Amino acid sequence: MSTKVPPDNTDQEIDIFQLSKSIGSFFDRINALIFRSIQFFIRNWIIVAILVILGFGLGWYLDTSKKSFQNQVIVTPNFGSVDYLYTKIDLIESKIISGDTIFLKNVVGIKHPKTIKKIEIKPIADVYKFIEDKEQNFELIKLMAEVGEVNKVLEDNVTSKNYTFHTISFVSNAVTNEKDIVEPLLKYLNNSAYFDALQKIGYKNLEQQIVQNDTIISQIDQVLNGFSNTVKNGSKNDKLVYYNENTQLNDIIKTKQYLITDQGKNRLKLMNYDKTIKEINAALNINNTKITNGNFKLMFPLFLILAFVLIHLFQKFYRKQLLKSQVK
Repeated sequence: MSTKVPPDNTDQEIDIFQLSKSIGSFFDRINALIFRSIQFFIRNWIIVAILVILGFGLGWYLDTSKKSFQNQVIVTPNFGSVDYLYTKIDLIESKIISGDTIFLKNVVGIKHPKTIKKIEIKPIADVYKFIEDKEQNFELIKLMAEVGEVNKVLEDNVTSKNYTFHTISFVSNAVTNEKDIVEPLLKYLNNSAYFDALQKIGYKNLEQQIVQNDTIISQIDQVLNGFSNTVKNGSKNDKLVYYNENTQLNDIIKTKQYLITDQGKNRLKLMNYDKTIKEINAALNINNTKITNGNFKLMFPLFLILAFVLIHLFQKFYRKQLLKSQVK
C-alpha cells in the first residue's frame, strides 16, 4: 500500500499568481515612469528647447575651434643615438608643458610653437628584426623571458630602445606641414657635434667595408674560375672528376655567399647612414578619432538636459524630505 501524499497544487498556483502580479505591477511602474517623464518634458518644453539650442551652439563652437590632429614621424636612430633621441624628445615635451615657446621657436625652429600640444616617442616593436642574425639578442630575449612575461620583456626599455624604428608622435590643433614642424624638428635632433663626427666616420667605414668586400668577392671568383679551368683541363673518366689539391672549396663558396648577403645589407644600411636620426616616413594631419572630437554639438545638449533633470529630481526629493521633517 502506497504511503505517498498527493502534491498540493494550491501553493504552486498561489506562487505563480503572485509572480505574475509582481511582473504586472513592475510594468505598471515602468509605464507610469515613462508617462511622468513625457509630462515633465511637455511642461518644460520651452526650457528644454533653450537648453538644446544653447548646448548645440556651444558644442558647435568647440568643435570648430578646438580641432586636434595626430602626426607621426617614423625615424631610425643610428650610431647608438637611441638614448640621445629619447632625451631630446623628452626635453621638447617638457618645454611644451611649461609653455616655453621661445625655446621651441628659436632653438628647435618650429614656426608656430603654440600649435603643438604634445609630443612623445615610442619604439616600433619588431622582435624578428631585433634577433635577426644577432644570436646575442636572441639569447638576451630568452634570458629575460625566464624571469618575466615575454610581452613585458619586449616592451621593456632595455629591449625596446634597441629596435630599428621609432615613432615620434605629436598632437597639433591646426593643420601642419613638413616645412613648419618636421624639417625643423629633424634638423634640431641631428644638431650634435659628437654624433656628426660619428656619422662621418661610420659612413666612411661602411663605404670602405663595401669596397673591401667587393674586392674579396672578386678574388674568390678568380679562385673559382681557376678551379673550373683546372677541372676542364684535368684528367677525367666517364663518371668522376678528381681534384687533388686541398682548396677547401666548400668553405670558399660559403664565404662568398655570406659576403654577397652582407653586401646587400651594407648597401641598404648606407642609405640610412647619411644622418644620425634618419626620417623614414611622415603621416601628418590625421583626424583625432576620440569620442569627444567633433561631437560636442551632440554631447552638450544632452549634458545640459541631464543636468536640468537631475536638478529637478533633487529639488523634488528635497521638498519631500522637508515636508516629512516638518510633520515630525
